[in-house]
Amino acid sequence: MNLLAQRLLLFYSGALTAILAFVIFSGATASASKLPSKARFDEIDVQRINVREPDGTLRLVISNHRRLPGIVVRGKEKPFDRPQAGLIFYNDEASEIGGLIFGGRKDAQGHVRDSGGTLSFDRYEGNQVVQLWGVDDQEDQLAGAVGGPRPASPP
Repeated sequence: MNLLAQRLLLFYSGALTAILAFVIFSGATASASKLPSKARFDEIDVQRINVREPDGTLRLVISNHRRLPGIVVRGKEKPFDRPQAGLIFYNDEASEIGGLIFGGRKDAQGHVRDSGGTLSFDRYEGNQVVQLWGVDDQEDQLAGAVGGPRPASPP
C-alpha cells in the first residue's frame, strides 16, 4: 500500500470515528434533556424511595420493613435491625435526624410483637429531642410524648 493510500485510510477512519462519537454523545444528551422534569402517576408501587440533594446527599428514605436502612451517620450505614417500616429523615451531613416508623406482627404463638409507632426529631448528632410514640403488644401498652434535651448518643 502506498503512502497516499495509507494517509487517506487514516483520515477516513479518524473522520468516521469522530462522527460516530459525536452521534453517540449528542444522542445521549438529547435524550436525557427530553426527560420530563415532573412525572404524574395515579398509583405507584415501590419498596423504597430515596430523596437526595443534587450532590447525592441522602435526605429522606421512605421504605418497607425489609428495605429500611440501618442507622446512617455521615453517609455511612451501620447495620441495625428495625422491625418497622416508615420514613427516616437525614440532616445536611447525611446523618439520621428523626423519622416516622411503625410496625406490628404476630409471632409463631399468635402473640402481638413490635406493634406501635413513633414520630421523632433528633437534636444534631444526638438522641430524640421530640418524640411521640405508642406501643401495644404482648409486653407493653404505652403511649407518650417526650420533649426537651436528652443525653447525646455517641456518633
